[in-house]
Amino acid sequence: MDASVDMNPEDWVDLYGDNLFRYAQHRVKEMAIAEELVQETFLAAIQSQDLFKGHSSEKTWLFSILKHKIIDYYRSKKKEILNPDIEEWTQNIEDFFNAKGAWHIKPQAWLSDPERAYEFRQFLDLLYKCLSKIPQRIANVFVYREIDGLTTQEICKLLEISVTNCGVMLYRARMQLRRCLESNS
Repeated sequence: MDASVDMNPEDWVDLYGDNLFRYAQHRVKEMAIAEELVQETFLAAIQSQDLFKGHSSEKTWLFSILKHKIIDYYRSKKKEILNPDIEEWTQNIEDFFNAKGAWHIKPQAWLSDPERAYEFRQFLDLLYKCLSKIPQRIANVFVYREIDGLTTQEICKLLEISVTNCGVMLYRARMQLRRCLESNS
C-alpha cells in the first residue's frame, strides 16, 4: 500500500482529532496536556508520513504515535520526580532533627521491596522486548487490553476489527508472549 496516495493530513483533525483527544485525556487527565499531546502526534505524523508503510490504518498509526507521546510524557514526569532540586530539598533539613542530631519524627519504613521492584522492572523489559517480536497489530490488541485496560468493544472500534477477530488476535498475542517469556526466563 502506497501511503502517500491515501494519506491526507489536512483531514486528520476532522477524522481523528476527537478520538485521539479522548484517548489522551483518559490517560493524562489534564485537558491542556491532552491537547498538547494530540498536537504533537499530528506534527510527528506529518514529519514521518513518508515512513508510514500502510500495514495498519491511518487511525491506528496515529493512535500508535499518540501512545508513544503519552509514554514520553510520563517518562519526562518521572525524571522530574526522580531528580528534585537538591538545594530546595535540603533548605529545611535541620527541621527534621533535634539539637542532638536525632530524628524529630522517624521516617517510615519502606513499604516496597527494592529487589522485587528490580525483578518487576526486568520482567517489564522482557515483556516489551517480546512484544516487539510479534506482529504490530497483534501486539496492539494485547497492549490495549492488558495494559491500557480497554474493553473488547473499544479495541474493535479503535482497530476496526470484529469481536471474533479481536479474541483470536488476543489469544495469539498471549501464546506468542508466553513462548517468548518462557524461553527468555
